[in-house]
Amino acid sequence: MTTYERLISIRRDRGAGYFVLLDPDKLDKKQLPSLVREATEAGVDAFLVGGSLLLRNDFDSQIQAIKENTSVPVVIFPGGVMQVSSLADAILFLILISGRNPEYLIGNQVIAAPIVRQSGLETISTGYMLIEAGKTTSAEFMSNTKPIPRDKPDIALAHALAAEIIGMKMVYLDAGSGAEVSVPEEMIEAIARHCSLPVIVGGGIRTPEEARRKVEAGASFLVTGTITELNNHRSFIREFAEAVHTGSKQHQRL
Repeated sequence: MTTYERLISIRRDRGAGYFVLLDPDKLDKKQLPSLVREATEAGVDAFLVGGSLLLRNDFDSQIQAIKENTSVPVVIFPGGVMQVSSLADAILFLILISGRNPEYLIGNQVIAAPIVRQSGLETISTGYMLIEAGKTTSAEFMSNTKPIPRDKPDIALAHALAAEIIGMKMVYLDAGSGAEVSVPEEMIEAIARHCSLPVIVGGGIRTPEEARRKVEAGASFLVTGTITELNNHRSFIREFAEAVHTGSKQHQRL
């Protein structure tokens, strides 16, 4: 079974999946193994690994440490072409479809493609959309692109439909790390209702209750990053996992 198939089976069996995003530049090497083990035991369905920058040169060793301490998929969420490691299970091959910067539509992908192919990594083609978050996020600044206005679900839907028609496997709605506000439920609902692709939602989600609302709106996978870094104890992560899985069951009954 491929990693993509594993993720789809998680959505099928649990209604929605809960991912924890680990930023390589913010990881404590000594605490990483225990964090990963505790998060896995608490119900995390997969780990995403990546960040807007890469200030350290130990990406491979971090991936290895995560893999050694979990049984769930470890997927690279690359912030640049240097964030590639054959030790991961897969990589989200991102195309920033919400922006008009050609480097993030095709330029970086052309540079990365031979590296990814040589690594043997499974690729999951993903249409990546930045959503207005109340302030300028690292992803917005580094990509030099404007996010989709949070009150324009029709624009987000049109981008998602384009990703579906092009042949991508997923869409990722991201308010960005440390966002003041998260992706609106109305936007998630519009895409989930009219687009068949699994919808990943992340950025600015601070409480389990908020996570549940995103899933009830139609999110297939829910991602937390910064809030998990600040509260990395098992009970907090379990609350998020239970909210995501419970929220998906409620959504299925509607």
